[in-house]
This record gives sequence, C-alpha cells and structure tokens, in this order.
Amino acid sequence: MDVHPPLLSSRVPEGLVGALRELARTRRLLVALDFDGTLAPEVDDPEQARALPDARTAVLRLLAMPNTRVALVSGRSLGSLERVSEMPDEALLVGSHGIELRLDNPGDGLALNESELKRVDVLRTVLGSVAEAIDQVWVEQKPAGFALHTRLATEHDSRVAHLVALSEAVAEDDDLKIRRGKNVLEFAVRSTTKGEAIEHLREYTRATGVFFAGDDVTDEDGFAALAPDDVGVKAGAGATSASHRVAGPADVARVLALLADFREGDVHEQ
Repeated sequence: MDVHPPLLSSRVPEGLVGALRELARTRRLLVALDFDGTLAPEVDDPEQARALPDARTAVLRLLAMPNTRVALVSGRSLGSLERVSEMPDEALLVGSHGIELRLDNPGDGLALNESELKRVDVLRTVLGSVAEAIDQVWVEQKPAGFALHTRLATEHDSRVAHLVALSEAVAEDDDLKIRRGKNVLEFAVRSTTKGEAIEHLREYTRATGVFFAGDDVTDEDGFAALAPDDVGVKAGAGATSASHRVAGPADVARVLALLADFREGDVHEQ
C-alpha cells in the first residue's frame, strides 16, 4: 500500500485536505501560484530567489498531468519571472500583476501607447531621485512602471522613502496605479490586478476549478476572484480573504504535492 499521501496530508490542515481532494476531481484544473514568498522564500536580492526544491518538484508533476495547467502570477516583470522560476515552456507566466503574459502563443505581451511611455519617463525621474537620496533604497524597472524597494533600508528610511515617493509621484501623475507590498511600493501607468489575471487565465484555460496560493497583500485581488468551489491558500501571516492558510513556502510545497497526489489518483477519470 502506498502510504505517501496519508503521511503528507497529516501535515496539511484537515479542512484544506478535504478541499484539495474535491478540487482534484475537477475536469480542467488551473493551478495559479505567486512566486516570491509562496514558492520561494523571501531573499534580499530578488534575482537570487528560487523555488524550494519540493515546490518545484510538485509544480512539475502537476504540469505533466492531463487537463491541468500551471501558471505563475507574479508582480515581477516577465523577464525576471522567467529567470528566477526556470519554468518549462508548458507553464503559463503572468508578470507585472497581469500586465505581461507568456501564454501558449508567442507574441503575447505588453504594448504601451505614447502617452503611457511619457508617464513612465516622468516616474523614472521621480523615483530615481528618491532612491539616490536614501540609503539602501533602489528602483526596479517594470514594463508599465517601477517598484521602489526598501527591504534593506532601516525602518525609518523605508517609511520616509515611501512617503516622499508617494507624494512626489502623485503630484506629477494623479492617475497612477499604486500597490503596497512587503518592503516595496509599486507604481504603474496601466491598471491591472492579479484577480483580473486569474479571471483571464480561467477563461483562457477553460478551467472548471482553480487553485491559487499567494502571500502578499497584492494577492488578495487573486483570492477575491476565486469562485466558491475554488481553493485559495494564504502563505504566512496577515489579513486575508483566502479560505485556507499555511505558514510559508515549505507548507505550500506540501500542499502542492498533496494536490498532485490526489490529481494523479483521479486523472484517469478526466
């Protein structure tokens, strides 16, 4: 007798085990996953982030199953997400909270208009000045804007950087999309959310059931987009509308492995 699934499920909350078992029976499954803080532990240098080996193994198992699609839905730029995730072409990738897409057809992506490009240039100047003035604050360029990172700054400097950036950016452009995350403040000239990304992926994959896991405040839009029979898992502390919670990436890896176990058991019925 194979005792692996029961041993694994004993480390996952009982209510979540039942929800995963039910979801695994859906005809077409979409597994949507945030990357940083969900599949990969948080690190000081974002380009050094990598999914935990157990999480990667579970994701690859799910990718190989019939009628099962896996998508990474991240705030990272698409290029950065491709580098750190090292996912095969079969994986769907969503970068910049849904602005950038790597789906099955080449050419899916982002095209800013002339007005948006000018607004991006203004943002570059404003946020660059903030980063130059405050120690351990840096700016990451994204296709439709920028992220101001303060993870390495002191608490005081981080607070000052956020306040100054908000004030000066909004003074230049009062129609920006602004997102607050863990030690990061993001500004974009085009509005989209992870919730919109998941809705798009649901339609694109014709999914009859969706699993979504995330850890940050920006993932709440994704949880809000889930249907009653879908499964949302919050990794870590903080207020959430997700139906289930686990401690962190290692637990997400266990959850994904269990979902793969259940899916393998039912896949012949799909």
